[in-house]
Amino acid sequence: MSEASVTGATGNLPILLLNGPNLNMLGARQPEVYGADTLADVVLLVERVAAELDFGVRALQTNHEGEMIDAIHAARGEVSGIVINPGGWTHTSVALADALVIPEVPIIEVHISNVHARETFRHHSYISPIAAAVIAGCGTAGYEFAVRRLASLLA
Repeated sequence: MSEASVTGATGNLPILLLNGPNLNMLGARQPEVYGADTLADVVLLVERVAAELDFGVRALQTNHEGEMIDAIHAARGEVSGIVINPGGWTHTSVALADALVIPEVPIIEVHISNVHARETFRHHSYISPIAAAVIAGCGTAGYEFAVRRLASLLA
């Protein structure tokens, strides 16, 4: 697990940035699909954009589903919204989808690749029906778009 937390300058509750399994390998894993940016690059991007919009960031990446669910439970009342790249759990985890409604905040689902142009099993998401927006196929820039959309929803 990697986690970092920053509080917003204006007292806004932070945005929770969640990255699921294998996203710790960004930059090394299939760069032809996921690009050269690392997870650290993604977190820095999100922190920069969030700070511009007067939000802090609490970031977590984990390869353990229960750890992700525990972090979501703990976020209730502690965050303004959630930006999540659930990785492979997108297509498999009802438990993750159930947990994401508990904080009662807007959720933006992000995928670096265009999941709809890939294998058929990637076309279904358990997260999309509860997300305020879904951003796919924009590379790591999708995280910036997600933070900007989340901030506009919270305005």
